[in-house]
Amino acid sequence: MKISYDWLKEFIDLTITPRQLAEYLNQIGLMVESVEEIEGDTIYDIETYANRPDTLGHLGVAREIAALLGIPLKIQNWPLTEIDQPTSDFIDIQVMDSHLCPRYCGLVVKGVKVGPSPDWLKKRIEAVGLRSINNVVDISNYVCFALGQPIHTFDLNKIRGSRIIVRKAFKDETIRTLEGSLIKLESEMLVIADESRPVAIAGIIGGEDSGITEETRDIFIESANFDPVSIRLTAKKLGLSTEASYRFERNVDINSAPQAAIMAASLLNRFGGRAARGLLDIYPNQKKSRTVTLRLQRIAELLGVEIPADFVVRTLNGLGLKLKEQKENVWIAEIPSFRVDLEREADLIEEVARFYGYDRIPSEVTPVKHFELPSDFKKEKIWSLKEVLFHHGFNEVINFSFADPEKESLWQTGHQAIHLQNPISSRASILRTSLLPGLVENTVWNFNREAEGVHIFETGKIYFWDEEESPREILNLGILTSGIWPSPAWNEPGKETDFFILKGVVEDLIIYLGLDSLSFEPGDHPFFEPGQALKILLKNDLIGYLGRLKSDIIGAYELEKPAFGAEIYLEELLEKQPKPFVFKPIPKFPRVSRDLSFLVEEGLSYQELWKQLQKLNVPNLESFVVYDRFKGESLPPGKISFSVRFFFRHQSRTLQTEEVDQLMQDIISQLKTFVKIQLR
Repeated sequence: MKISYDWLKEFIDLTITPRQLAEYLNQIGLMVESVEEIEGDTIYDIETYANRPDTLGHLGVAREIAALLGIPLKIQNWPLTEIDQPTSDFIDIQVMDSHLCPRYCGLVVKGVKVGPSPDWLKKRIEAVGLRSINNVVDISNYVCFALGQPIHTFDLNKIRGSRIIVRKAFKDETIRTLEGSLIKLESEMLVIADESRPVAIAGIIGGEDSGITEETRDIFIESANFDPVSIRLTAKKLGLSTEASYRFERNVDINSAPQAAIMAASLLNRFGGRAARGLLDIYPNQKKSRTVTLRLQRIAELLGVEIPADFVVRTLNGLGLKLKEQKENVWIAEIPSFRVDLEREADLIEEVARFYGYDRIPSEVTPVKHFELPSDFKKEKIWSLKEVLFHHGFNEVINFSFADPEKESLWQTGHQAIHLQNPISSRASILRTSLLPGLVENTVWNFNREAEGVHIFETGKIYFWDEEESPREILNLGILTSGIWPSPAWNEPGKETDFFILKGVVEDLIIYLGLDSLSFEPGDHPFFEPGQALKILLKNDLIGYLGRLKSDIIGAYELEKPAFGAEIYLEELLEKQPKPFVFKPIPKFPRVSRDLSFLVEEGLSYQELWKQLQKLNVPNLESFVVYDRFKGESLPPGKISFSVRFFFRHQSRTLQTEEVDQLMQDIISQLKTFVKIQLR
């Protein structure tokens, strides 16, 4: 948008230099992209915004400068020389679509002498980059760039039937524009027509048949307001962009139409014309003024700086807002119709900030009042579990709660599924009763995309009817591992995942939660292969299962690799109280380790052996670890071998070899009693 320094003087008394004006424009956000000197005038090319149509005219820019400098706008007087006949005697106006044309003003000026524009008018038009055509057309452009309100002038005698009809175009209707192009119109396009044809494309361009020529004497002035969306769509479809369409697309002030028509008529008076009496103003659905509440305290909260109340009032009143104090430092602001961008309190605060100066606002976070949210220990525990699983190399997935009843039946979960009344698909018509089916589908999806190993988990709810036919939802944790388990060393290949990797992960989960008394027991489960499933117990309470998934289940999903899964009942697990932390000083003396390998009956499980080892009553026994289990032809029939490493430490001195030997003899003696071991 080009703005003339001299032209601005028609609206305000400028006492600052053109260079200072450029600095002020930049300060309030009307960024000056270039400055040019033309015939003693300074022309600014400023950046305009889609939501600021008021700055598309010199009046709007002058209003901004006046508010910044604290000076008033000049009162504009546009006297009319009128004839006795009313305007309605010369033209009849009908608006067929008040949505697309909410306001239409018309005025007739008779006896105008069309000719070259005077020098002052030429200078104004050429300053903003336009070419002078004749005094009537130049006045239309002058009004548009002065007020930001486009107008159009017609040769009154070329309007057939002395009727103006604002309507949508008829099918296959055409118009030849002022530029000489023949345009075929579409039915949704708004046109200005007389009783037989279109004479202009509304808000975009006039028609050649009703244009101003040197023979024109009587002029009809159109000053209207059109729907911005309609103008935008029509201009895009026709490939036409004019100064008028550019402004109407941005929502021109609906109340500027009468002023623009009177201003144009007053200027035409200077060329011999006389206006008909009375402006025709078709405005059936008048818009109510908008109000916004503004609080001084809120200004300080958003900007982080205390701004004086008198500055707020002076600035916003200068911008055309009418502030009425509701109570101390709280105002009701009436928004002028030309400020279509002001809708809420934050918008008004932004106006205050613009004129106060962004450089005066501290660049720091404004302190705000807040309160601490109550701790959600359940959620914190779940995050702890996730951290352990992330650490072990598992990735989290999130699946839908819907399930395929056919595949769900393969799992035999023992829960009565809840059927949906209006499912999105027959394959998603029930709510899941286990997390593992979804994890298997995730695994297949990844293997089909050439993944070598899939190690995933999900925390989510399962759903079922309980014995009393009431719906239940329970939070569970599902874990699944299949394929290659990556090696911790970069120079060593990975290995196939197995049952014990999953079991170790589950043990770490329980330890990380600070729970003790974890144990595993063999137990059949419909998900897992017989003899390859364990119950997960905590203080003898069942909290889940783990094992190798049955081959017929993974076969139904076309999973070609073994898969190991676990499902833990989180609702019950998270209710368990962790054991308190115990702090011990760092040992000052070294520990001693001894290994022991022995034979036991083949039916003795690792879990049973572990329980017996925990019962050992041996002084200075710090800990132990079972590091090997062996079964083979080299052993006697019905026997298996375990290897255990024992760690001893005295708190006040270093243990002697003879002492450790005696302690090992005590251990052997007790184990012979407990589990009837045979030394190898």
